[in-house]
Amino acid sequence: MTKKYDNPAVDAAEKVRESAQQIWLAGLGAFAKAQQEGNKVFEALVQDGVNLQRKTQAAAQERMAEATERITEMAGGLSSKAGQQWGRLEGIFEERVARALSGLGVPSASELQALSERVQTLEQQMQALSKPPASRTRVKAGGQTAARKTPSTPRKTPARRKTPS
Repeated sequence: MTKKYDNPAVDAAEKVRESAQQIWLAGLGAFAKAQQEGNKVFEALVQDGVNLQRKTQAAAQERMAEATERITEMAGGLSSKAGQQWGRLEGIFEERVARALSGLGVPSASELQALSERVQTLEQQMQALSKPPASRTRVKAGGQTAARKTPSTPRKTPARRKTPS
């Protein structure tokens, strides 16, 4: 609703004032709209932030799992290599100790085992020789066995003659 004045300067000033008024009202309308929509926009931004955080955490966990797996594989490889080196060192040590003991005349474990077996065999043979002979048995007519009777009186041996000296 513009009034027309005869003076063009007044018309221009009136147009500027109306224009400023419209700009002011548009600003107030935007402010009111922002207040109404502000909570909705804020909540939408929070939800977007939560979603983004979940995605980044999932990606970080996946990267950590991959890194952990790689480190575990590397540790396993290093562990097996260390075990092999330890086994070699142990073998060298055992070989040198065996050489030193052999140089001192100490018998090896296999030599001691062989000697132990030989002693056992000899003990068995000694026990077999030291047992008294078993009494002889005879089979009777009925299939029963009876011990052979030994004479109860000792045998007489001829007396030695004394010779004059």
